[in-house]
Amino acid sequence: MTMTVTTQARSVVLPEIADPSQVAPKDARELSRLFFDQLAVLEEGTPEHQYARNTLIEMNVSLVRFAASRFRSRGSEEMEDIVQVGTIGLIKAIDRFELSREVEFTSFAVPYIVGEIKRFFRDTTWAVHVPRRLQEARVQLAKATEELRSRLGRLPTVRELSQLMCLSEEEVNEARLASNGYTSSSLDAALTSSEDGEAALADFIGTDDHALELVEDFHALAPLIAELDDRERRIIHMRFVEELTQAQIGEHLGVSQMHVSRLLGRTLTKLREGMLTTS
Repeated sequence: MTMTVTTQARSVVLPEIADPSQVAPKDARELSRLFFDQLAVLEEGTPEHQYARNTLIEMNVSLVRFAASRFRSRGSEEMEDIVQVGTIGLIKAIDRFELSREVEFTSFAVPYIVGEIKRFFRDTTWAVHVPRRLQEARVQLAKATEELRSRLGRLPTVRELSQLMCLSEEEVNEARLASNGYTSSSLDAALTSSEDGEAALADFIGTDDHALELVEDFHALAPLIAELDDRERRIIHMRFVEELTQAQIGEHLGVSQMHVSRLLGRTLTKLREGMLTTS
């Protein structure tokens, strides 16, 4: 069965796939090119556009499972959780892929998928890696501290610990510092209390401003946009500032949606090449 979709420019024929997740990888590569080709001319937000996008996601889930299999030994997280995280990367790749890149979608998507999974591990595991020798020294330090405290009736000094452990004082201090990596406190944990209520650690630290990462890109992009002609700048403004659809932009300019798609693609390619040249 097929789905026929009529756009302002032409009729689009999309095959109806009963279970896209069961499509063989080889067939998925061929079908993906067809769906990406039509996705470029379908209006965003329409059922047809959503069908094409969802089908691309389901057809390429095998890519996510392939990438996720590399991380089986990284932790105790369920594989299904890792696949879900990787699927976020797949969706980002689908939304950013263009056939004009002349690169296989699989080659384009895998870095997005792997990057999302690595970010997941980075955000859910220890921030500080403790070398094995320090892990072992920490265990030895805990035993020595408990033994000397029982024997002396007080906390032992660094010198006393170093003598019992047959380590230098510097190594004992290093083991003490490393032991801090095994405990963590919630940012919501109360630090002090007062008449005004409890204060938490989160109240004393700032937050990341991710917009700062864009400052350098904005500085590089501004002169490139200034070099565009009036129509190109107007299309960029309507698409990314006013957030109009390609069909709405076409109505403003008196051209077809497909023509807007070509103009937008050509303009973005020009800006992208300019950014790569200046970076």
